[in-house]
Amino acid sequence: MSFRRRQLLTAAAFLNTFRPAYGLRPGIPSMFGGWLTAELAPHLLAATTVDAAVHAVRGRPRSRLGLALAAGSAAGLAVTIKQSQDAREVVDTALREGLGEDYRTRLDREPTDLDLATPWRQLVMPFRMRDDAVHIERDIAYAEHGRRGLLDVYRPADRPVEGAPVLLQVHGGGWAIGNKDQQGIPLMLHMAARGWVCVAINYRLAPRDAFPAHIIDVKRAIAWIREHIGSYGGDPSFLAVTGGSAGGHLAALAATSAQDPAFQPGFEDADTRVDACVPFYGVYDFAGVTGRNATAMRDRFLGPRILQQRFSDDPTPFEQASPILRVTPDVPPFLVIHGAHDTLVSVRQARKFVARLREASESPVVYAELPGTQHAFDVFPSIRSAHVVRAVDRFLHVVLNDAKGPRPA
Repeated sequence: MSFRRRQLLTAAAFLNTFRPAYGLRPGIPSMFGGWLTAELAPHLLAATTVDAAVHAVRGRPRSRLGLALAAGSAAGLAVTIKQSQDAREVVDTALREGLGEDYRTRLDREPTDLDLATPWRQLVMPFRMRDDAVHIERDIAYAEHGRRGLLDVYRPADRPVEGAPVLLQVHGGGWAIGNKDQQGIPLMLHMAARGWVCVAINYRLAPRDAFPAHIIDVKRAIAWIREHIGSYGGDPSFLAVTGGSAGGHLAALAATSAQDPAFQPGFEDADTRVDACVPFYGVYDFAGVTGRNATAMRDRFLGPRILQQRFSDDPTPFEQASPILRVTPDVPPFLVIHGAHDTLVSVRQARKFVARLREASESPVVYAELPGTQHAFDVFPSIRSAHVVRAVDRFLHVVLNDAKGPRPA
């Protein structure tokens, strides 16, 4: 491929991060291009700079258009990197607004480089290189669904753990694909290194199993944690739930539907309450109450593929599956995270869900809307995801410490 074509592709990728295409069909390729470009902007900037320098020295003939495109892309990528770094202030502001200006005083201690490599070091020392600090027990059965009924437990590897708070991770994938070891890894490795016990689950998927099989499995996993996590060093008295995309929906639905017998068939008496919820770029509206994008998702995807029924025939299952319609005063504390440039799940859903939480909930509600950020930004280590992992750590520790009550004088 010629230098000019390489730079045209780079420029197109950069422009897509700032002006993505929305809608069910164009949003998917736009998401993948924008996601990779934004989160790998430092790598792409380095490659563009080297490519342009080599061409300027050796190119025969030199492409002025290619060099101009390279200069423009480099400037744009530098802005993207600055935007990623600015996520630190965005999430800190969100925490101060949602938890109070004094939230840092309610932490046991601040995360340090021993807990999480600094954002720039993430570029050369990703979370997966630190997993020797975490012991993972894989493929533990919590339900009788074959491999879809398995979970993994993450614990600190360098010390025994007992009475640790628990974090449940629910993977995304449009309720139809995905696996427990593909998402949430940076957050789980970090929290386990900090002394938490983390649980990542598989669950049944559509189209083989229609909704509500997905949330029933999440509830069953919560019940398993309540009964068995003590054997792995966890304390079931504090259980937080997190997940991204479809996993964000299921996490939020679990947090807003505690003890709903419709989602607990055969284990209605199990305690499925959670103490905190951190959904990433979740779907909060199956019923189409938040606008045209949600209605299109409902009628073109959620109805035919996930619920396998039509809203016009019976809206009740869609309403029951919508966290935004299930908010009550007693829902747990929430940290809602969404990218402003998400082309798969409109940020409008997150904004309206947060507005509903703040209107009704008696618990803290934190909302971090990340500028220039696409869907799935946290799947692998990046500058932005490192800042967000730190924010989730702080949020969960504040909620945990507040739940314990005031410290003795």
